[in-house]
Amino acid sequence: MAPIRVRAVGLSKTFRGPDGGSVPVLDGVDAEVGAGEFVAVAGPSGSGKSTLLNLLGLLEPPDRGEVWLGDVCVSQLSRRAQCPVRGRSSLTALDNVLLAARYVGRARSEALPAARALMERLGVAHRAGHYPSQLSGGEQQRVAYCRAVLNAPPLVLADEPTGNLDEGHAAVILSELRGLCRDRGASVILVTHRADAAALADRTLSLRAGRLEPRGGGTT
Repeated sequence: MAPIRVRAVGLSKTFRGPDGGSVPVLDGVDAEVGAGEFVAVAGPSGSGKSTLLNLLGLLEPPDRGEVWLGDVCVSQLSRRAQCPVRGRSSLTALDNVLLAARYVGRARSEALPAARALMERLGVAHRAGHYPSQLSGGEQQRVAYCRAVLNAPPLVLADEPTGNLDEGHAAVILSELRGLCRDRGASVILVTHRADAAALADRTLSLRAGRLEPRGGGTT
């Protein structure tokens, strides 16, 4: 797939708190990630990092603002029309990964070698026949990564992809993400609390109280 640019234009999101009041999470966020760029999103807990990723990934609609992929304002599409942009799955670990191919009409037989190779690199090939409930949290996370990148997508949204992993497997995931940009021209947006992970990105966006702010040398 061709590289793609993603833009957030004036994204705002408010949730309802336990007392029934409004809890603003994002407040007019503007950001752009170029085709083939690796961008980290950093900030304290509750700053809106995961919410931003959910809006960019069309998992939630913004209260205000727009999400653009290339020249298409995907946030204005109907939920049905947004479905082909997203991908979710279950089943065994291997079938979980291969379901990503099914969503884009890719033959299982054609995708199988790539799926097995990915799972081998991520250290979960021996768990191919197991179900999610039989996997550890770290194994589930690595299987989810394999599914997300199987089709060499032009845009990868990664929310703390190393959160449940040991240092060795975390390094593999981060190396894979860097390689997606370098070798395949994918755009990667990585939410992370890890300084070493953010350091691998081309630049870092810093969120605080729902707004983007300048951060060390990089630009928003």
